[in-house]
Amino acid sequence: MRMRMILGMFLCLPATMAVAGDRVYQTPEAFVDEAFHGVPPAASALWLQPQLRTELGDILGHKPALRVRYWGAGSRTAWIFDEIGKTHPITTGVVVNTGAIEDIRVLVFRESRGWEVKHPFFTDQFHDVRLADNQKPDRHLLDRQIDGITGATFSVRSMKRVARAALFLHAHTQTSAGSLAQAR
Repeated sequence: MRMRMILGMFLCLPATMAVAGDRVYQTPEAFVDEAFHGVPPAASALWLQPQLRTELGDILGHKPALRVRYWGAGSRTAWIFDEIGKTHPITTGVVVNTGAIEDIRVLVFRESRGWEVKHPFFTDQFHDVRLADNQKPDRHLLDRQIDGITGATFSVRSMKRVARAALFLHAHTQTSAGSLAQAR
């Protein structure tokens, strides 16, 4: 009986530690609400056709899901991503307006290191960033250099991937050439 109780405590310990380690800075709902000044549009889904899914996978470094949720009104879109930093997902919100990043924020941070990416001294670098207009093989680059943070390399890389992905997907929601994706 006593052994079962001890074993039960050890089995529950990792789950409680993971939840206790989550640092929620803003809920996704509050982020979307703020992005659209208190009147958020209904969520939409961008269904990733094979070519678009491949390109997004190249940006993220892994195969993405079949669809991506976003919120859009006019030339503004909001995206929420859960991308791995070093070992755990970082929930990040990105607002893109007319092809440039208007806002990027860490909503939930689960890593043990690298939390500095949540601060404005880092996220302000992304303001007005666009995808570079070039024809290089990796054409989904940002149009300016984003400075890293010592000790937060994986978190910084995750934020850059998310920024690139949001800009890339935003472009597909703004074009009428729906041959690569179908928004629903």
